[in-house]
Amino acid sequence: MLPEYKTVYRGGEGEITEKKSRFIANVVPVSSEEEAEEFIESMKKKYWDARHNCYAYIIGERGEIKRFSDDGEPGGTAGKPILEVLAGEGITNAAIVVTRYFGGTLLGTGGLVRAYGAAAKEGLSASAVINKIPGMRLSITTDYTGLGKIQYLLGQRGITVLDTVYTDKVEMEALVSLKEGAAVKAEITEGTNGQAVLQEGEPCYLAKIDGKMQIV
Repeated sequence: MLPEYKTVYRGGEGEITEKKSRFIANVVPVSSEEEAEEFIESMKKKYWDARHNCYAYIIGERGEIKRFSDDGEPGGTAGKPILEVLAGEGITNAAIVVTRYFGGTLLGTGGLVRAYGAAAKEGLSASAVINKIPGMRLSITTDYTGLGKIQYLLGQRGITVLDTVYTDKVEMEALVSLKEGAAVKAEITEGTNGQAVLQEGEPCYLAKIDGKMQIV
């Protein structure tokens, strides 16, 4: 697993106007080239009457796949600026299509580069972008005397508790980043005098969404 990487969790739509030309940016998360191509085709159908539907996407945890298209605009003035916005933000597994409705005034190559880049940024601003970090589910089993201490320790670190089951003992399941996993386990062990039983689940990616850590 990578230490962490940035991606789009929830897509969005942004728009700018430059000399009466409309630039509409649509952003979605994608996990394969097939998904990206399907999204691009859907945008071409939606904006069938537009002059250009330019796009870029980056796929892979390390951004192994990069593609872009100027769709009839002068070479290097549309797809590449969109791609550079994604790459500049360090975002992968995402696709952006910027649709242009021509307003009657030529923008020149510099104007096009700026407009397509600005539209892509506007689309990202309207999207939910997250940092995915390596983490794990941590199962904690304790007696009732250790519960308060564990809840305090988890609360101090802002750790999300997925579930708590109360029987003759208490079983909790928390989401912990791999980075702080060792420290959390040590604190719980010390705080409960070694009475709590801890079990790590399979590694997974976590991200803070709407202020709460979730598995993504």
